[in-house]
Amino acid sequence: MLFNSLEYIIYLPIVFGIYWLLTGQRKTQNLLLLIASYTFYAYWDYRFLSLIILSSAIDFYLGKAIHADQNDSKRKLLLMLSISANIGILGVFKYFDFFIDSANHLLGALGFVSQFGLLELVFPVGISFYTFQTLSYTIDIYRRKIEPTDDIVSFFGFVSFFPQLVAGPIERAADLLPQFKNDRTFDYSNAMDGMRQILWGMFKKVVVADNAAVIVDSIFTNYENASPIILFAGAAFFFIQVYGDFSGYSDIAIGTAKLLGFQLSVNFASPFFSRSFSEFWKRWHITLNTWFRDYVYFPLGGSRQGKRKHLINISIVFVVCGFWHGAAWTFIIWGLVNAIYFVVEQRFNLVPENQTPLEELRFPRPADVFQMLVVFSAIAISLVFFRSPDLGSALNYFVEMKDFFGTNSYEMKDSMKNAADFYGLFAFITVMLFFEWKNKSNLHGLQKISKYRVVRLCTYFGLTLLCLHYFYGDNAFVYFQF
Repeated sequence: MLFNSLEYIIYLPIVFGIYWLLTGQRKTQNLLLLIASYTFYAYWDYRFLSLIILSSAIDFYLGKAIHADQNDSKRKLLLMLSISANIGILGVFKYFDFFIDSANHLLGALGFVSQFGLLELVFPVGISFYTFQTLSYTIDIYRRKIEPTDDIVSFFGFVSFFPQLVAGPIERAADLLPQFKNDRTFDYSNAMDGMRQILWGMFKKVVVADNAAVIVDSIFTNYENASPIILFAGAAFFFIQVYGDFSGYSDIAIGTAKLLGFQLSVNFASPFFSRSFSEFWKRWHITLNTWFRDYVYFPLGGSRQGKRKHLINISIVFVVCGFWHGAAWTFIIWGLVNAIYFVVEQRFNLVPENQTPLEELRFPRPADVFQMLVVFSAIAISLVFFRSPDLGSALNYFVEMKDFFGTNSYEMKDSMKNAADFYGLFAFITVMLFFEWKNKSNLHGLQKISKYRVVRLCTYFGLTLLCLHYFYGDNAFVYFQF
């Protein structure tokens, strides 16, 4: 089930109404959320419910066993069992064919005939997200940061909570699980803020991202006939598409959770205004990056063994992060490119010292704008690997960009069929950036608009009309593939 679908528009009010009719019956509410979450996921493919249930059951019982056992060796063995089971399931569905295909190509290059066959399994939506969520639970129990829960319904609900089930934010048990254990009462102001955040997320998804996608698809499909400037524009628009799509999903997820009395983690914090690569990765996909920080970077040693080891560990994290995004060499290279950006910036101390925090800037200074454009351009260029179907296509894309000021017959306007006109799309992007800048210190773009009620109402009405105009379609969220 998609957030941007008629089914969800019907589904959410039904769940919302029944849920709050059960006020004061926390256990029944939790059971309803579990049923609603499984229904939400089963609408896509009921067969893969078994994977969520299996992953939940493994970590529920292993978490209790890890906590109860006082023998460090046995506790470590149980943790390894949890990690192996979860990564094993993820590996079979997401990475098995990649390794087999890579082995076949390598053997072929060496002159051997490979007989290894591919599984060609359907990829379960959201498996990368809920796998990380359950893994953090058993790891934190092993580290004695949290205690296991005895409430199986709450735990299964925590793993499958439908607002963030298929694309995050990736929640920690320490943050989300206690909310299942607490009584929840309807808060009108919190619910209204949730509605505003849902509207903002819908605007970024169906108005900005989906319109940008039309241009992006056209440029990447016809890149052999496009000028270098157009090719760079394709990369830039893809960056905007990914941001509008994924941050839009996060806003809808967080806003939906607010309607139900839950608070999810912030996942994006105005990343387009970042003035360095280190700042960008603190503001982009925050829950994933902090997950890698806590469960990969720190175990590798973090920065405790000097700057050189710190940069090596950071590079490993970026490559692993790239591989998490997709079982293809393009994603690995994308991670490696961003590792290079980060390492060069840190190695040569390119981040200005004593820089005014972004949230304290009323207007960006020329130096700030320049830094923002550099970061944006570099990230956009790296995303060519992210968007390309294979490594060869990505490299060819860059070859076509070599003469940046070259020209040919392909025009941007050719890519505008079935989309807002070119200037209209720029207007939508401008609106998005305006509200993001205005609310860079807040949790979402519509949290603070104006002190005048009529201005706020006109803004909501205008954005709603735009969303309704571009609503219909089957444009799935980009991050569903991860």
